[in-house]
Amino acid sequence: MSTSSNLQDFVTQVRRDILRQVHKVNSGHPGGSLGCAEFFSVLFKEVLETKDEFNMNGEDEDLFFLSNGHISPVYYSVLARSGYFPFEELNTFRHINSRLQGHPTTHEGLPGVRIASGSLGQGMSVAIGAALTKKLNKDKHLVYSLHGDGELQEGQNWEAIMYASGKKVDNLIATVDYNGQQIDGSTDDVLPMGDLKAKFEAFGWLVLEEDKGNDIDAVRNILKEAKSKTGQGQPVVILLKTVMGNGVDFMMHTHAWHGKAPNDEQLEIGLNQNPETLGDY
Repeated sequence: MSTSSNLQDFVTQVRRDILRQVHKVNSGHPGGSLGCAEFFSVLFKEVLETKDEFNMNGEDEDLFFLSNGHISPVYYSVLARSGYFPFEELNTFRHINSRLQGHPTTHEGLPGVRIASGSLGQGMSVAIGAALTKKLNKDKHLVYSLHGDGELQEGQNWEAIMYASGKKVDNLIATVDYNGQQIDGSTDDVLPMGDLKAKFEAFGWLVLEEDKGNDIDAVRNILKEAKSKTGQGQPVVILLKTVMGNGVDFMMHTHAWHGKAPNDEQLEIGLNQNPETLGDY
C-alpha cells in the first residue's frame, strides 16, 4: 500500500491532468472529475486486484465500471498514470479519432475501459450483469462501479437496484458520488431524491456512508470496509460525499463547473493551487 503522502502527490497530479485536458480543447467536465480524484486514485492504486495486461474478458480479476462517464478526465488520468496507456496520450483528449473521447468508448480499444458510458443510469445494470457473470463462473473477484447522485434520478437504476438485492448480488460494491450537484443546479433543486440511505436500505442493500470523500484515508477505509461486507447476501453501496471541483477553490461547491473549461488565467490559478508532482504530459 502506498503512503498517504505519496498518494496525495498522485492525486495532485491527477487534478493537474484534469485541468489541462479540458482547457486544451475548451471542453469537458472538470467539476465532478476533480471531486472524484481521491476515489479513483485509491481504487486504482490500492484496491483493485487486476492482471498486469488488460483484457476485455476480465476473468479472475476485479472489474470497475464508470457509469457517470462525463467525468472521463479523471478516469483517463488515473488509467494513464497507472500504466494502462502512455500518459502523453492525454494530449488527445476529445480530439477526432482519439481513443480518449469525451465519454469513454470501447471501439478504439482503450485499455481499462470495458463499456461505453455517459448515457446516464445504465452503469448499474452493466455492473450487476458483470457481477452475476462472475458468480456463474465461480470467480471470487469483485465488481466496483461509480455513479453520480444526479443520475439516480433515472428510473432504470431503481429496477436494477431492486434486482441486485433480489438476486443476492453480493459481489458488487457500488459507490455514489454524493456531491449534491448536477448540470442544471443542485440535485435538491432539480429533483430532490430524499433519503438515499433509506431508499437503498428499503431496496435491500447494505449501505455505508462516508462524509469525507475527499480525504484519502477516509476513502481507503470505507472501501476496505465495503470489501469486508461482500459475500453476505447483499449488494453494497457507498454514499461518498465529495465536493464538486475539489482542490480548485473557485470551482468548489457549485454546479457551474460541471461542464465548463477554465480559460488561460483560470488554468494557471488552478495549476498553482496544485503544484506539479509527477511530471506533466
